[in-house]
Amino acid sequence: MKPSFGRPLPAGRIAGVDYGRRRIGLAICDVERIIASPLCVRIVTGDLRAESAFFRDLAASEEIVGFVVGLPVHADGTESPMSREAERFGDWLGTVTGRPVAYQDERYSSREAAGRLAGVGLTRARKKERSDAVAAQVVLQSWLEAHVPGDRPGPLEG
Repeated sequence: MKPSFGRPLPAGRIAGVDYGRRRIGLAICDVERIIASPLCVRIVTGDLRAESAFFRDLAASEEIVGFVVGLPVHADGTESPMSREAERFGDWLGTVTGRPVAYQDERYSSREAAGRLAGVGLTRARKKERSDAVAAQVVLQSWLEAHVPGDRPGPLEG
């Protein structure tokens, strides 16, 4: 697992990704890399050309300088078949967008997302629809808290 980008990133926004076979949750942070917010949920179409265009357009329009992909590891921290699939997706995403990709342990992110959506007055269907983007927010916020210096904005070093 590659937890950091391995090199400083230019100023800009980072996107969080909650990878799934049917839905991909996306979140984004502010330019100062302080707060992550849910962005959207992408329904996986299986059309690689359309998926590539979506992620390239997203990276350009949101001025994304890097992606953090959540890895669904087992409770003991070992990789799962799904985490290897998420890594393959991250490798593809980096190639398609030309942006670097880092990975973040996403254990319990779905549970935390469900907790954040509890009591907000949404129907069960709307909660399910938004939960992947909120899970991506949890992943990105965890990564930001672990890797962005709190006392200074600017290029990301780790």
